[in-house]
Amino acid sequence: MDPTVQEHISGVLPEGLGPAIGETAADIAALLHGLPDTAFPVPDSEWSVGEAAAHLALANELMADLARGQERQYGDGTPQALAAANAQALDAFGERRAEPLAAMIVEQADAFLAAAAQAPADEAAARALVTPLGSMNRDVLASYLLTHMLGHGYDLARALRRPHMIDRDRVLLCMPFLLSVMPRVADPAAMAGLTARYTIRLRGGPAFGVFVADGAVGVTQGSLDRSDCTILIEPVTFLLTALGRRGPWRSIAQGRVLTWGRKPWLAPRFPTLFVAP
Repeated sequence: MDPTVQEHISGVLPEGLGPAIGETAADIAALLHGLPDTAFPVPDSEWSVGEAAAHLALANELMADLARGQERQYGDGTPQALAAANAQALDAFGERRAEPLAAMIVEQADAFLAAAAQAPADEAAARALVTPLGSMNRDVLASYLLTHMLGHGYDLARALRRPHMIDRDRVLLCMPFLLSVMPRVADPAAMAGLTARYTIRLRGGPAFGVFVADGAVGVTQGSLDRSDCTILIEPVTFLLTALGRRGPWRSIAQGRVLTWGRKPWLAPRFPTLFVAP
């Protein structure tokens, strides 16, 4: 990234978020560099490595356009509509070679950061931008971009049997997006008949509260009073669970999740209340 943009972005986005976006894009590109064949499958996915990388390149381009204030139609935010929009975009974009896709992923992440750096800080932070998952300001959109890259970067790392790039610091930078979108991705059918108050504590990080009642969900910063179930979870495990990459029982068995409260048995149900974005 242009050092001038990198210097400016540090005073525009929340601390660490700009560098995390650039570094994650570079980490994904490093996975793809020198890969002669991208046709083999991504585990637990219908996509090949080439399709997942193409999706990332297109998504980064979409995010850069949104950061510039351009309006882009991309489904209606439901999982079905997003999946259809993804399929349509991939059908119209034929590139599946590793090197061009690696370059595009980095270029469009840089384009996003450049667009964020050019906007007046006070105006851009407050401005509502229309995204595939609802209206959000620039800071939350940047958190969205990072979250999206980490999820698919993890998939590519698994497919290529390489270390993934998710760590505690990057997970914490994903939290503004995850908390803002949680009510939107709640599954009414999964919440039917449930009234519960959860406190989620990230080990070594912040806590937040989630209350479920009458088929609706609310999210608060900090712990909830009179929680039915408190969940202490390791941050990387939290992100992988939130993105549907890991189930709760494996994490509980590995000691990455601890629960207590009046109704601790509600803990494994918590991730099933949401459809991963």
